[in-house]
Amino acid sequence: MVDVSNKPGTVRTATASGRVLLGKKVFDLVKSNQMKKGDVLPTAQLAGICAAKQTSQLIPLCHPVALSKVDVTLTLVEETHEVGVNGYAKCTGQTGVEMEALTAVAVAALTVYDMCKAVSREIRITDIRLTSKTGGTRGDYQE
Repeated sequence: MVDVSNKPGTVRTATASGRVLLGKKVFDLVKSNQMKKGDVLPTAQLAGICAAKQTSQLIPLCHPVALSKVDVTLTLVEETHEVGVNGYAKCTGQTGVEMEALTAVAVAALTVYDMCKAVSREIRITDIRLTSKTGGTRGDYQE
């Protein structure tokens, strides 16, 4: 791991997003809460939050950070039959929280996939990316 002990602790935030393309049939089942495994969106939201807290256990050389906030939102997009996934992470520390926000989005999207895969094999997870970050010596980033 990179030594961050000489870096000052600052407030760090990061947002990430992704998409889960479901198709009309699966989308309608998710929207009407008819999936056999249960209510997809709150389950995926909780999975994403839990995953953000475990990021350093999942990704080698990723520093553990004391998260002060994690938020995951999932939005049904009728026009494209998809679930939009957004993640937010915040901490005060010596290293950023980009990986935590990205992990939250990735695991939330994987959870949607897992809960819907029995109905369709054409579900696609796509466009997972960092959309913004604040804090740190390299400055802020906004997509």
